[in-house]
Amino acid sequence: MKTPEWLRPALYGAGCGAVAIAVVGFTWGGWVTGASARQMAQNQSKTDMVAALSLICIDQSTRDPLLAERLAELKAASVYSRGDLVVKAGWATMPGMTEANAQVAKACATQLAG
Repeated sequence: MKTPEWLRPALYGAGCGAVAIAVVGFTWGGWVTGASARQMAQNQSKTDMVAALSLICIDQSTRDPLLAERLAELKAASVYSRGDLVVKAGWATMPGMTEANAQVAKACATQLAG
């Protein structure tokens, strides 16, 4: 069977076009691989979890009888040590848990001191 003359340039054009579309799609089009999508989803879920739990932390701080003293201490402390103060106060320990979450403590401290 004899192939037509136009077939070879058409196949080269289709191959080059597919490569060009893939390069443009992954570079500027926002395409990602499955592993990148999973990593982005995990990062977003951690961010959402910290945001939700920091609200519980703030609620727990309002129930503290020493709130005024601890808030004054929190606002006077450096930005880097505020999370530790929230952990020491016990506000970042979620109900049913035995240990505080450091990321939640930092987010809670930022919201309380701000």
